[in-house]
Amino acid sequence: MFLNFRPDEEFAHELDRADEIADFRTHFHFPINPATGKPQLYFCGHSLGLQPIATREAVLAELDRWASLGVAGHFTPPHPWADYDADLRPLVAELVGAQPDEVALANSLTVNLHLLLASFYRPTRERFKILMEARAFPSDRYAALSQAAFHGFDPREAVVEMRPRPGEDLLRTEDMLEQLEREGDQVALVLLGAVNYATGQFFELAPLVALARAKGCVVCIDAAHAIGNVPLALHDWDVDCAVWCHYKYVNAGPGAVGGFFVHARHARRFDLPRFVGWWGHRAETRFLMPDTYELASGAAGWQLSNLPILSLAALRASLDLFHRAQMKRLRAKAVRLTAYALELLDGLPIQLITPRNPAARGGQLSWRIPEARQLAAWFLEQGIVVDVREPDILRVAVAPLYTGFHDVWQLAQAWRSRFAQA
Repeated sequence: MFLNFRPDEEFAHELDRADEIADFRTHFHFPINPATGKPQLYFCGHSLGLQPIATREAVLAELDRWASLGVAGHFTPPHPWADYDADLRPLVAELVGAQPDEVALANSLTVNLHLLLASFYRPTRERFKILMEARAFPSDRYAALSQAAFHGFDPREAVVEMRPRPGEDLLRTEDMLEQLEREGDQVALVLLGAVNYATGQFFELAPLVALARAKGCVVCIDAAHAIGNVPLALHDWDVDCAVWCHYKYVNAGPGAVGGFFVHARHARRFDLPRFVGWWGHRAETRFLMPDTYELASGAAGWQLSNLPILSLAALRASLDLFHRAQMKRLRAKAVRLTAYALELLDGLPIQLITPRNPAARGGQLSWRIPEARQLAAWFLEQGIVVDVREPDILRVAVAPLYTGFHDVWQLAQAWRSRFAQA
């Protein structure tokens, strides 16, 4: 991956000096190592992103507007609360490859998933299965099992998983396509994480979606570990719907408001069953309080309640950084950061379970290590934040907005020193 690769520290500094988006790092707060008083090395953006420095000012600005304006804040510029998301949806749409009207900001990921499945999982006796990847994020699996049961099906029969070959950790696209071809006539819904939370595998979604659509299946994507991490094209892939959170790579804060996508071809499918609330009403007549419900077109028609302004203010601060950095540059840097990490760590007796092909991974690298929890605790003592997924997966993520090449070099040096001490 790296021409003229060198394992020395100066090479890491050279890479940082050549990085055209390196200065975005200065826009984030880094947790402090209590033992040294120095900033920690943070490799946990796949779980919770760092706080942009602008977040505090953005949230305080809305608190000040609330204090000074009261209810008038709903209609007072510059960002009236009644349509606070108007200029945020295009920025989110950039990150997921969508049209602005295909995106809405509301609720949390699993709430949005259930709301969309009320419309898009319509099982019959002949076509009732939900096909998903094995070891999907647990909340997705729980949602799928409960949806099947809610519709009167045995979840053990209705939820079908695509599993890696024996002895392998990753799903092969050809195996996924073969299973979809074989079982597709009974599949009502294909539910896939764009990036698997455990392995970091970025699925080859375009051919999977195309085959699913050809077989008559609805496709829903969980982009929680993908948004802000890998390039997405939800509209062009012809995905029916998708959900995600904004607190991982998008850095909108713990429990931040989620987002969802509904393809434009469903924009005026007012015949689709759905749960409705005030905010799914047409914006033009919403405040006239009519007795007759008029669904908004596009993704907005699946909204229920008014907007969580303080959470959206935090999201605004991060989206501004993404818009300025540009996803194309962030993706290029992530590919180089992960390749650099692998170059530095190759030769250690650790089992990588993330694809080596950069097109098949995002910014996350995962290893299967028997003592993963002990190793993560040791890293934390060194001022390095990683995380573990039970029983034995150590996850490390680069977030190109704030991760530098010297950070990766320090991580690798620490890991090598651990083996040298053993």
